[in-house]
Amino acid sequence: MAQVSIVTSQAGAMIGHDDAMRFMCVGDSMTIGRAGDFTWRYRMWQHLESAFDGPYALVGPRTELYDTGTGTPVSHEYAVPGFPAEARRHLAGWGEGWLHMAPVIEATVAAHRVDVLLVSLGLIDLGFYTDSEQTALNARAFIAAARAANPRIRCVLLPVIPNIRAESDAPFAAECHRLNELLAKAVADLGEPMSPILLASRPADYDIHTDTYDGTHPGPSGEHRLAAAFADAMHQAWGLGGPYRGMAEPSAPPSGTAGLPEPRPDRTTTGQAAWS
Repeated sequence: MAQVSIVTSQAGAMIGHDDAMRFMCVGDSMTIGRAGDFTWRYRMWQHLESAFDGPYALVGPRTELYDTGTGTPVSHEYAVPGFPAEARRHLAGWGEGWLHMAPVIEATVAAHRVDVLLVSLGLIDLGFYTDSEQTALNARAFIAAARAANPRIRCVLLPVIPNIRAESDAPFAAECHRLNELLAKAVADLGEPMSPILLASRPADYDIHTDTYDGTHPGPSGEHRLAAAFADAMHQAWGLGGPYRGMAEPSAPPSGTAGLPEPRPDRTTTGQAAWS
């Protein structure tokens, strides 16, 4: 992947590979995914398996995908059935934004002893709930609540990627741009040496016409690009893991362990990691 620019609260900070690092993916419909998706969370697990130098865990209170047939998050039909159940953990919901996550993040971070938050939120807020100013305030409240549970927590925030609505709705496009400006300001304002925050770059070459299946939600190529944005930000700013390399898709409909990386006996993905 190409070098990306990163807004960081601690531009020169380097964070070593902590033992038993606990990551949690937080997001909306782009993160939870629908039945039949791989999800960018799966791509992140693949990346951590191949590039993270030490034990880690993906944690969170949920494991499900969204079932578009029932309109509920009850599906476990991932595109790769062999995606380990313990690595599917997340805090994401279809139709949930900063507005919904800010009130629950403190308890969730405490319960799952989260070290690093990987957050993709904001588009649904602007589309249905709050304007850019209020959305940014909710993001600040989210960060404060996460730190109340773990004062050393690290956060990587993904900027809002305008969806197809922004192509024909100029005010909405302007709100997306404004929110990204406000998120960058929040990262600068809230930076603490013990609890650094990154605002990653928009995924390189992301194209809503080819990287999504409907102008909003990522398809396989989009999933790789989203995972790469998080992975490269952590590697470049903190020295965690390595550059995102991506992995080839299975050539046939996946089953069992198709498409899975080789087991790494030195890795921990079973939630046994300790608070750091």
